[in-house]
Amino acid sequence: MKSLTISIVAATALVATIGIASAQTPPTTVDGYLGAAKIAAGTDWAGTFLRLCIPVPSGLQAAAAPAAGASRRPPARETWHAEPAKVADNLYFVGTKIHSAWAIVGNQGIIIIEALYDYAAKDEILDGLKKLGLDKNKVKYVILSHAHADHDGGAKLLQDEIPGAHLIYGAEDWGAVDKSTNHAGGKPKHDTVGTDGMKVSVGDASVQIVTMPGHTPGTLSYLFEVRDNGKPLRVAYVGGTAIPFNASAAYYDGYIASSKRMARAAADYGATALMSNHSEFDDAFFKAHSAANRQTGEPNPFDVGADGVARYFSVVQNCAAATKIRATGQ
Repeated sequence: MKSLTISIVAATALVATIGIASAQTPPTTVDGYLGAAKIAAGTDWAGTFLRLCIPVPSGLQAAAAPAAGASRRPPARETWHAEPAKVADNLYFVGTKIHSAWAIVGNQGIIIIEALYDYAAKDEILDGLKKLGLDKNKVKYVILSHAHADHDGGAKLLQDEIPGAHLIYGAEDWGAVDKSTNHAGGKPKHDTVGTDGMKVSVGDASVQIVTMPGHTPGTLSYLFEVRDNGKPLRVAYVGGTAIPFNASAAYYDGYIASSKRMARAAADYGATALMSNHSEFDDAFFKAHSAANRQTGEPNPFDVGADGVARYFSVVQNCAAATKIRATGQ
């Protein structure tokens, strides 16, 4: 998904027209849903609110999410390059300023989440691991949240550079990759299908997959625990967030149902950190480097508490409900 630059002035003007929904009365109108989303967003999820609640101009909607095989000229390196960062004892950021990728380290290997655009994968993931003192040959799994070029363009490169690593997509997105004739970065060889409840483990570190169709039919989200200053930190990772503003009622209903299901799974898991794969949704680039440079005793900036995690899903669901009414009248 290509990040869109939204005019802050225009967004502010739109937000100013939103009525504040009553906490006691479930919203039923566009303004009610937007008001509920605005309250839930607070300062934690302002980017998510703007991206999902404020309609993209129709001429830009097609650019919002690249297809599985989308390709483009690489932008200037200084616009996207980011240094890797140690976010917790065994969690590392290896993404760009815009798109996130992660390394989870266990005593029997490494799990990589996301593969970025093809032009960024070597610089950020392979070279990033080396800078962090991590051996790429210990990578056992590369889990792709979905088959869009900004998250899987580097999949073939990683498959080629780390022959022992297994690539994991959701079934429907593997289907899209297999059928593609122009997959960005080259088409990876069919490998492992991620299924609901699957646990991917590298010894004392593991990722549990939660299927979350919506952003794409085969989107995967995750639950995982890392150690932060020796203490457990439980993370809910949302694999696909953005939505079109002109879809069918059935699409929005399915998307909202998936989000509610993931919200319940996150709550049951006890997640107090929420991550996504775009910094516009979770401020990952900034939080990752803040986490790496914090003083002893300072909390992890990703740890927003169980309430903060729940509020993220409330923003998503209320924005989707408002968009459904706008798009379909239902």
